[in-house]
Amino acid sequence: MMTFTKQNFIFLVGGIIVYVVDIGLDFWVVSKYFCQGQYSWSILILGFRGLSSLITQIFSYEWFKNDWEGTNTGKLKWIFLVHLFQCGIFIRYWFALKYGCQAAFKQNSMGGASETHPPNFIQKRVVDVVTDINMLRVFKTFLETTPQLFVQIYILVEHGKNNICQYAALMMSFCGISVSMVDYQTSLRKSLPDEDELHLVPKLVYLSYKLLTITSWILSISLITLLSVGSSVILLAFLWICGFTWVLKQHTAFCKSKKMEYLYRTVVAIILIFSFFNIKGRKTKACISIYYATHAVVTLGVLFVYVFWKPSVIEEMHFTVVSILTVLSLVLGILSLIIYYRHFHPTAYCRPQECSDEVDGEAGQRVETGRFQNFIMQ
Repeated sequence: MMTFTKQNFIFLVGGIIVYVVDIGLDFWVVSKYFCQGQYSWSILILGFRGLSSLITQIFSYEWFKNDWEGTNTGKLKWIFLVHLFQCGIFIRYWFALKYGCQAAFKQNSMGGASETHPPNFIQKRVVDVVTDINMLRVFKTFLETTPQLFVQIYILVEHGKNNICQYAALMMSFCGISVSMVDYQTSLRKSLPDEDELHLVPKLVYLSYKLLTITSWILSISLITLLSVGSSVILLAFLWICGFTWVLKQHTAFCKSKKMEYLYRTVVAIILIFSFFNIKGRKTKACISIYYATHAVVTLGVLFVYVFWKPSVIEEMHFTVVSILTVLSLVLGILSLIIYYRHFHPTAYCRPQECSDEVDGEAGQRVETGRFQNFIMQ
C-alpha cells in the first residue's frame, strides 16, 4: 500500500531546498563567468536552464489541464499565468507540502481519513503529487543538470581553473542528479502493486549504478570534446537520433495529444543519451547490454586515441585523473547495475501478469490511477 511517511516529508522539504539553492547557484555561476568575460559559458548555462524550465513548465501545465479537465476552469487561468512566469513547480511543491503534512502528521494523529474522503485518500493524493514532481525533476536532471555537469568538467579539464564557484557547481550538479535518481526510484516502487518501501541498500545500489555510469559517460564526452568539439556534437546528435528512433518504435502513449507525445519522445531521446531507461516496462536485457557495451567501447576507444595519437596530453595530471575516474566509474557502475537487477529490481518481486495488467490497463486514466505507469520505467 502506498504510504507517505514523516521521513518522506523531510526528504520532500530537503528536495525543495536543493531546488532553490540550485537556481541561485546557477545564476551565481553565470554572473561569475560573465564578469570574467567568458560570455559563451554564461549563455550556454543559461540556455540549459531556460530549455529545462520551459519544457518542465509545459508538461506541468498540461498535466494540470488533464487532471482538472471539465472542472476548475477558473483556477486553470491563474495556473497558466504561474507557469508562464516559469514558477509552476512551486505550485506543485505547495500542493505536496499541503497534502504531505496531512498524510505524515495530521492524519495519523486523527486516526485516519475524514468522513468526506475515502480511506487512504490523502495518502494516495500526496504520493501522486510527489510522483509528478519527481517526473519533472527527471526531465530537469537530463535537460539541465547533466549537461551543466558536462560543461563544468570540460572547463575544469580544458582550462584548469580551480575556484570555489566551479567546485560548488560540480557538487550541486552531482547532488541534483543523486536526489533526482533516488526520488525517481522511490516513486517507481510506490507505483507498483504489492511493493514494499524502497529501503536504504537498494537506494544506494541504484544510486551508485546511475551516478557512476552517468559520470563515466560525461567524462568520456568531455575527453572527446577536448579532441574535437565537432566530433562530440556529431556523436551526441547521432545518439539522439538513435534514441528518438527507438522511442518511436516503442509506440509510447504518455500524453493525450500528438504534439505533447512527440515532445515527450524528444525529451526521452535526450535522456537516453546519458542513461538507459526502459520506457515500456518490458524486459530489455538485450537493449541495456548493447547500450552499456557501446558506452564501454566508446570510452575505451577515446582513451586509446589519447594514448597513441595524443601522448603529450598524458603527461598532464588532469588527463591521468580523468581517465582513471572514467574507467573506475564505468566498471563500478556496471557492477552496481548487475547487483541491482539481480537482487533489488521491482520486477523480481512483482508477479508478471499483475505488473502487465497494471501497466497496460491504466493507460489514459487520471493521475489517481498512476500517471507514472505510462512514464519511463526502469
